[in-house]
Amino acid sequence: MDINNAQRQNVIDSQVRPWGGLNYIANNALRETPREFFVPEKYAKMAFADIEIPLTESSKMLSPKVEGRLLSALDIKPHESLLEIGTGSGYLTAVMSKLANSVTSIEIDPELSKSASEKLSQLNISNVKLEVGDASNGWDSTEFYDVVVVGASVPKITGRYFHLLNVGGRIFVIEGKGKAMSAKLITRIDETNWETKSLFETQIQTMIGLEESSQFEF
Repeated sequence: MDINNAQRQNVIDSQVRPWGGLNYIANNALRETPREFFVPEKYAKMAFADIEIPLTESSKMLSPKVEGRLLSALDIKPHESLLEIGTGSGYLTAVMSKLANSVTSIEIDPELSKSASEKLSQLNISNVKLEVGDASNGWDSTEFYDVVVVGASVPKITGRYFHLLNVGGRIFVIEGKGKAMSAKLITRIDETNWETKSLFETQIQTMIGLEESSQFEF
């Protein structure tokens, strides 16, 4: 086992599993995806640290333990389609591409999307479609998804984006402001009913465009 493989395994053993990331298949995807490849060069030594690594002034990678808990809660299946709001570095996109049938990922920053595209291509990942756009006010799509992942926090969830989810599908989102944020898993039970489960407390950056907003409509 080379040093980076050992470090990825250590992240799973010391950060992901103890914090509730117990999904074996998801952990394999984390282990097989080179996180260090997606980290900006200036932060290379922190690739496996339990922190949010800065990508730009307004974007960060999620910490490994949040990524692990997110993946464990969603329990993504091989036949499922996935919509990701916030491509960022493309790391989580790459991990989820190993779990889902297809991934569509939206990124507001064209440079981040371009960089992610190049890295995904170098890893020969072909089931990901990247799009550039502002999804803070919703996303216009004729497609339906089994899983929606929101990679930044929103002040409040009230309803927009739900129409993009298939019955039985799940949305992962972190809701709240400041230090009072809660990760939620929202499942579409049928055409008109939803189930919301609170997963854990955390704190991550707010979605670009919603920093001063009092609510966010899914």
